[in-house]
Amino acid sequence: MKNADKSFNYSIRNLTTSDVDQYNALLRYAFQVTEEDLISAGWHDDEIKQSKFPVLERADILGCYDGENLISQFAVYPLEMNIYNAIYSVGFVTSVSTYPEYSGKGIMSRLMKKSLLRMREKRQCLALLYPYSIPLYRKYGWEIVSNKISYRIKDRQIPSKAKAPGYVRRVNWDNADFMGLHTQFAKQTHGCLFRNALAWQEYWRWDEDDSVVAVYYDLQDKPLGYMVYLIKRDTMHIKEMIYLNREAQKGLWEYIHAHDSMIDEVSGNTYFNEPIAFDMDDGDIRESIRPYIMGRITDVEQFFLQYPCDPFEENVRISFEITDSVLDWNHRTFVVLFHKGKCAITQEKLDGEKKPDYRVAMDIATLSTLLLGYKTVAQLCRLERIRGDEHSIQRLDDVLLHESPYISDFI
Repeated sequence: MKNADKSFNYSIRNLTTSDVDQYNALLRYAFQVTEEDLISAGWHDDEIKQSKFPVLERADILGCYDGENLISQFAVYPLEMNIYNAIYSVGFVTSVSTYPEYSGKGIMSRLMKKSLLRMREKRQCLALLYPYSIPLYRKYGWEIVSNKISYRIKDRQIPSKAKAPGYVRRVNWDNADFMGLHTQFAKQTHGCLFRNALAWQEYWRWDEDDSVVAVYYDLQDKPLGYMVYLIKRDTMHIKEMIYLNREAQKGLWEYIHAHDSMIDEVSGNTYFNEPIAFDMDDGDIRESIRPYIMGRITDVEQFFLQYPCDPFEENVRISFEITDSVLDWNHRTFVVLFHKGKCAITQEKLDGEKKPDYRVAMDIATLSTLLLGYKTVAQLCRLERIRGDEHSIQRLDDVLLHESPYISDFI
């Protein structure tokens, strides 16, 4: 399809599986994936090419062309996400890339806006991405919504008192208990993405063949947690550890401790947005926190219609004055009724007898990080990201739920 702007001398259209060669070439150039990288990870170029077919088949990928040559691309992969126990359809942005000689021509901003419009049409009212440049995406209304905490624990610091009545069994990558556990974890964990077949494929893409999956079972043989790890050069690298309850958490740490004669340290990541040092016998460990995923509400009205709130608050009307320089339909005032755990957009006027009880103002990026729970109302007020009188600010804090999102995946 041709762009209506005559000064824009390129064409934009959807990619299909017939575009896999150009799609793959642009990815490898933009992210500098070399043949050596592929071989070291156990991949060959033709395997990478074949693995991209499911992405091209299921994702909504817009490409910009100079003649017949693909010069830029923007892919949105459909997933589901738990937001305070409501299941949202979301779009995970991936494969964002442009050849350097075409940068600065407004190509990426066009692809992004068209993709956000299409997400709205598909009722994907939230977009997520793993940013290569936080300042760049902030210009377009995105904001940080989750953290990644990396830790290193010396062998002498591994919890030695953690005991659990069940047992741990090593299983294959395609084990049903293993994959089913993640689904159960996602159902009970705010912010977690549900993994479909392609998400699992991406999960394993660059892992070495000697990665191990260990599942914790209780005394009734019910799977309650798992960890994926690799032991290399006297270090246990934990790719992921999830658990449905405290028993499973203890059981997995007991399993880790059983390796203390084999390793010098344990390294890993967690996404609960809280340091693990407090829960360690010896909390003097190395931890580093970095921003991980950025998010952006694509349709404020759709987002609020599904959004859970405090079930004990009744008939609280708050006016949200939202600024959004990219998406016109979000750039307006929304009056939201918070009532017994549910939200509704009201059609009440902003003046007259039915004016809202409380009023606040913020940009779309602030609203996104607030409603996902990454930052609280108080924190954002201190940063001068939310405007409103004291009573409005307090009532907004009262009606919202407060839990940091757990986001561990990116496509």
